[in-house]
Amino acid sequence: MSAQDDLPPLRDIGFAQTDRLLRDDVRRLGAMVGNMLSEQVSPALLEQVEGVRRAAIARREMGAPVDALAESLAGVSLDDADALVRAFAAYFGAINLAERVHRIRRRRDYQRAGDGPQPGGLEAALRSLRDAGVDLPQLEAVLARLSIEPVFTAHPTEAVRRVLLEKERTIVERLIADIDRERTPIERRADDERIVLALTSAWQTSESPARKPTVADEVEHVGYYLSNVLYRVLPVFYEALGDAIESVYGTRPALPQVLRFGTWVGGDMDGNPNVNADTMRAALGAQRSQALAQYRRDLRALGNVLTQTSDRVSVDEAVIARVDDYRRRLPDAESVLNPRHADMPYRRLLDLMQLRLRLTDADHRAGYPDATAFLDDLALMEASLREHRGAHAGLFALERLLWRARTFGFHLAALDLRQDSAVHDEVLGHIDGSDWSALDVETRVSRLHAMLDAPPGAGGAMSNESVASTLGVFDAVTDLRRSHGAAATGLYIISMARSAADALAVLALARIAGCVEAGQVPLDVSPLFETVDDLQAAPAVMRALFDDPRYRAHLAARGDRQVVMLGYSDSAKDGGLLASRWALQRTQVELTALAREAGLRIVFFHGRGGSVSRGGGKTGRAIDAAPRGSVDGSLRVTEQGEVIHRKYGIRALALRNLEQSTAAVLQATLRPRAPDPREDSWRAIAAELAEVSRAHYRALVHERSDFPDYFRTATPIDVIERLQIGSRPSRRREGGIGNLRAIPWVFAWSQNRSGLTGWYGLGTALQHGIVVHGQQAMTEMTCDWPFFRAALDDVEMLLAKSDIAIFERYSQLAGDAHEAFFPGILDEFLRTRDAILLLKSQDVLLADDYRLQLSIRLRNPYVDPISLLQVELLRRWRETGREDEALLRALVSTVNGIAAGIQNTG
Repeated sequence: MSAQDDLPPLRDIGFAQTDRLLRDDVRRLGAMVGNMLSEQVSPALLEQVEGVRRAAIARREMGAPVDALAESLAGVSLDDADALVRAFAAYFGAINLAERVHRIRRRRDYQRAGDGPQPGGLEAALRSLRDAGVDLPQLEAVLARLSIEPVFTAHPTEAVRRVLLEKERTIVERLIADIDRERTPIERRADDERIVLALTSAWQTSESPARKPTVADEVEHVGYYLSNVLYRVLPVFYEALGDAIESVYGTRPALPQVLRFGTWVGGDMDGNPNVNADTMRAALGAQRSQALAQYRRDLRALGNVLTQTSDRVSVDEAVIARVDDYRRRLPDAESVLNPRHADMPYRRLLDLMQLRLRLTDADHRAGYPDATAFLDDLALMEASLREHRGAHAGLFALERLLWRARTFGFHLAALDLRQDSAVHDEVLGHIDGSDWSALDVETRVSRLHAMLDAPPGAGGAMSNESVASTLGVFDAVTDLRRSHGAAATGLYIISMARSAADALAVLALARIAGCVEAGQVPLDVSPLFETVDDLQAAPAVMRALFDDPRYRAHLAARGDRQVVMLGYSDSAKDGGLLASRWALQRTQVELTALAREAGLRIVFFHGRGGSVSRGGGKTGRAIDAAPRGSVDGSLRVTEQGEVIHRKYGIRALALRNLEQSTAAVLQATLRPRAPDPREDSWRAIAAELAEVSRAHYRALVHERSDFPDYFRTATPIDVIERLQIGSRPSRRREGGIGNLRAIPWVFAWSQNRSGLTGWYGLGTALQHGIVVHGQQAMTEMTCDWPFFRAALDDVEMLLAKSDIAIFERYSQLAGDAHEAFFPGILDEFLRTRDAILLLKSQDVLLADDYRLQLSIRLRNPYVDPISLLQVELLRRWRETGREDEALLRALVSTVNGIAAGIQNTG
């Protein structure tokens, strides 16, 4: 059975007039890449690349079978295959950068046109809220508790060396310099030379390190985005928020802290034996050094701004007294003070503050004890400038540093901790002398109460290695809060949380380790509900916790605020996308009501990934689709894999992303969508569809005993498991698909271009809904219910990026299993596609999303050949018993190339 005849070619799309400069940038970069390939390899390679590209375009535009393109690549030598893959990756890498710069251009076009604020931004949201009756006091009340917190995790589905990130930044900077085509010919020639330099040196640099990254490497990788991008744009965000409020409401109120940042790198112990108390200390130590280095750089720059001399303007005595105090107290103080600056009190204090930051980084006792003391020095200068006509003489630059120091402290990002509940069970069994996991929940809770009632540190010394390691984590929490500040540690997340005992276990272990402040454990404990069954059981688990007097005492000490983490990845791997999304929706509804009943504030932490089946998609759309009342001024969400690079790789786009998230949260909190009387019937239909979808999905993935073997042969999972891109093993423990982590599971199915994990089961459910409930009812759900619309929009995007004909080539690698599985998978793909087109009244996918259509069309001629080369190389590698290292290296290049080309992969 062939897929090709059933699939129409992608719609032919031309560049809109507004995108003519994007077209020019694509052509400009494409020509540079072509010249570079000709110079660095050979004109013959460039000719071969062009021939394959033309064949790929013909296949797409004319609906030609994939066989001809595949056969043209079948006999390619290993060296040529590797060069082709890298060449195609260089081309769509250039397209990626051109598109990102074009997003900045479009934002500038909005601002320049003056036709109103850009949709999705802060000013547009505030205007909508004002027009809906939200006054300034109402807005300020929500701002006081507003919290936007991206959390960066070490779950890479691409591994980009930092030096390559720097080269990308060079190219972006040169494109932005000529964003409006106002450079002179000489300037443009210089820009071109710098771009060619970056492209050529990148070509000569391996994409991946020679060894698997350590946790320290991952800390550095995430630190690039925190310290080089977000650190710089953070004050600009607050300026934009203030500008938007002033534009809409006519006044500029003082703003509270809205943005916070978290990280899992160095604290995510779940299934990773490389993470422990030592990595926690090392991660926060590295982050502190990064933050202090940034502050020192800003202080140096401020020294060239705050050059006021005491004979021209007054300076508060407090500033002068602080200078004198530091000259007495700090070692080598006089060596950093220039005698020529003796009449510049601000500059002298700034020099001494730099010295004190260096002492802090060296753990010298004369260093700052905490970020509050550093902020106090900045506040002294701020007050003095305000008092002595400094509003236009450096106050603006100082306020930017104040925002950074308030947000990043001496920790840069709060370090979350995560551990599997089974590890806690094992440790408690050793402490209690019992088979802890065999005890019923009531018995465990009773014994945990006794541990909580005992004095802190009552556990004594433990010789067992797992006990010592776990208690050492809580020892590290105590030390790090003391040395880096209370904001340095974030949540303690419990994977596979299934009962109240799992949350109480964290408190008991912390207390045994002596991790107690003012009589209570100073950690927010967050159960993580991951599978569909666990999500459905979550309300009962949380009710038991809220009814527990010891846990309520803990919550009271934490401000009566409970964070619950929701797992998108494992729930979708467990039951398919629709069952996962519906379980997540219902869990939020029920927990929001439960918290309100208990007099608590609940915050949902969304464990999303980049792919649709791991919760990926547009953040604003997801917030709009969330249950009413569940957002409540907070957005805490994981940022993973290539999503981090896409959202935060360029400063202007990072700013736009933060603005969009904030705008959506304000809108959902202050004026959520109005109730619709049809929603009760829609919910009943959705629950029914979720069960149908889940049954069909599980029948394939979990209930067919031969499916794991098909998975391992029809996907490049055997290559993915050997990638040097993450410190964490790909499995929690040995076993089948159930123990495989969701990231490699989803990544494997996106690599083979099927995207199966995001749509399988949905087509059967939609067809069921149309037959049982009627097309009109299903169409109304699609058009008028944000929850359902968001789910179908996300799947539509995934289908448009999938290529079932190319997937068929992968499936054929499975031999006889191909005929057993592929026809059913193809049928479900077509069912899903046809149902979505019917319910959205469209003839082609993405009919209402021209830009995404254009983006896919630009990439396909480069991604498709890489996919077919991967199929050919997989066949060869497996025939050698997976022993040929040269073939493996070439395959790794194809994996990186496909991930970068199709995006939304992991």
